[in-house]
Amino acid sequence: MGLDSIWHWAILLVIILLVFGTGKLTRVGSDLGNAVRGFKKAMQGDEDEEKRKAQEKEKLQADPPLGTGSSTGQQQRDSSETK
Repeated sequence: MGLDSIWHWAILLVIILLVFGTGKLTRVGSDLGNAVRGFKKAMQGDEDEEKRKAQEKEKLQADPPLGTGSSTGQQQRDSSETK
């Protein structure tokens, strides 16, 4: 009786069902599905995080914050001090 015999697999399946029961096997199946789903979400999350960081970097480069390095604010203060 080799590993490729259908009867070998059928007997093995019956023994597994008797030992673990159908309830435990369904929980194992759902846990495995949740694990795969979580792994896919984590992998997609890494890609989304990289895209978000790249967009933030572009936004910072495109729109510098107001007030830093601006000479108009300095000129306004100087003109108000002389009056």
